[in-house]
Amino acid sequence: MAGLKAFAAAAFLSLAAAALPAVAQTPPPESIQIGLSTDAVSITAGFSGADLTIFGSLENADPLVARQGRYDVIVVLEGPPRPVVVRRKDRLLGVWINLESETFENVPVSYSVATTRPLQDVTDPNSYKQLSLGASNLYMKPADVTDSPATIEEFTAALRDRKTATGLYSENVGGVQFLSQNLFRATVRLAPNVPVGTHKARAFLFKSGMFIKESSAQLEIRKSGFEQSIFRVAHDYSFLYGVFAVSLAMLTGWLGRLIFRKD
Repeated sequence: MAGLKAFAAAAFLSLAAAALPAVAQTPPPESIQIGLSTDAVSITAGFSGADLTIFGSLENADPLVARQGRYDVIVVLEGPPRPVVVRRKDRLLGVWINLESETFENVPVSYSVATTRPLQDVTDPNSYKQLSLGASNLYMKPADVTDSPATIEEFTAALRDRKTATGLYSENVGGVQFLSQNLFRATVRLAPNVPVGTHKARAFLFKSGMFIKESSAQLEIRKSGFEQSIFRVAHDYSFLYGVFAVSLAMLTGWLGRLIFRKD
């Protein structure tokens, strides 16, 4: 009798479990991975700029969202941070001289952006500010925080304009293209005057305007050939290099005086 009751109880539990609705499994969140076409770029005297290709993939992407084109990727190549001094020239007694200046700390020397669509079509401005994404949203920290906000804002705008004019800050709308639902390719521009050092490539994934994930990789930009030798000597033996440079300038001036003197 006890065995019959146990069998009936087990059968009841089995039927109850079968009647319960299946618990929907939550799909894993999307993520993004990137890889550079090269991890180092060598610069010579004839370097006139180059395009750097960055490949990436979406992991656990929703096929429906991908087909609807609701995934966006923004790729940034950010140069090493360095202090920058911005000066303003004013006319004094008929001569243009530097009267005011503002020093900013840890400013990226270069900043190239590639996007799938125009920035205003990807997400809202507040998201860019929270992520410090885009040249206009980079925080330029002044060395002297006691300066007036109007002065800091004026010099900050001048710094961004100068970086853009020299090609160090650039934006390539449509520079990120999806090769399939999961794979994409980005092209960022290296300016002819791109500085040496360790640069950081960052990729931001957005889904229907919402930030999802970020991935990063590093790129080393260095001089090569004769320029690299001069660069290394100037940094490793700065005093001797300075003496040599001054001596060479004096010798060049003396030879020029001998050659072009009028008897």
